Amino acid sequence: MAEHRQSKKRRYIAWGVAGAAVVAGGGIAAQQSMAATAWPAQKTFTGRAFDACTAPSTAAMKAWHTGFYGAAAVYIGGKNRGCAQPNLTASWVKSVNSMGWKLIPIYVGAQPPCQTGSNPEKMTAANAASLGATDATDAVARAAALGMKAGSPVYLDMEPYDIANKACNDAVLTYVRSFSKTLRAKTYRSGYYGFSSSSAKAIATATNKTDLPGNLWYALWDKQNTTTADWPWGSTQYTDHSRGHQYMVNSKESRGGYTITVDRDAWDAPVAIVG
Repeated sequence: MAEHRQSKKRRYIAWGVAGAAVVAGGGIAAQQSMAATAWPAQKTFTGRAFDACTAPSTAAMKAWHTGFYGAAAVYIGGKNRGCAQPNLTASWVKSVNSMGWKLIPIYVGAQPPCQTGSNPEKMTAANAASLGATDATDAVARAAALGMKAGSPVYLDMEPYDIANKACNDAVLTYVRSFSKTLRAKTYRSGYYGFSSSSAKAIATATNKTDLPGNLWYALWDKQNTTTADWPWGSTQYTDHSRGHQYMVNSKESRGGYTITVDRDAWDAPVAIVG
């Protein structure tokens, strides 16, 4: 996900494995920590979204606001973020929000210790908990600096890994729990991006649900614009506007004279609170 210039096959190899907007309170109970915090109402978008490695210019975003897409995912930070973000500023967020776009913040945090390939940041069993807290604190600071207010979600990007490797999977779950718990303590909702065959599966099928993310964005490249028909797990999981589905990748599209390579997403989950 962090490298849109790669083909599907290359992206798997690189990571080490063969529309209406509404304001709702859905999922708040799952998002809150035990602290009695007054949470802002959740802002939910239901419709088609896209994610691009680099946030497009404001001119491109204006040209692309045709009604086909209603939300855009943006990479707000993380040491493993794959592309520079010259356009992604607080003024950009304010401008595209005023156009009507809903924004989905992604943070590319530490990756699994068993993942092949070189990443600037990998967790270990020893530092998973502390690193999760540190990265979440950074994610909140970056979201806030962009004008994404408390109550907004942050989606942690976890690329594919061997979930059958127990030590590796345990480290990932420790990191994710720490990241999510820290987000919630700072009144930001916890989300997670992963692959239906590995990283998302690890979260959805974990026996212990303590401190796991309350919103799940699953990569399943079946070209089905849905968050229900191909949902891989129990029908009672991640209901009440808590699902995103990346259903197509590396789609080169042109609108209003601007060509962007994007991944397509079916969205029914929280988006950033701006303004």
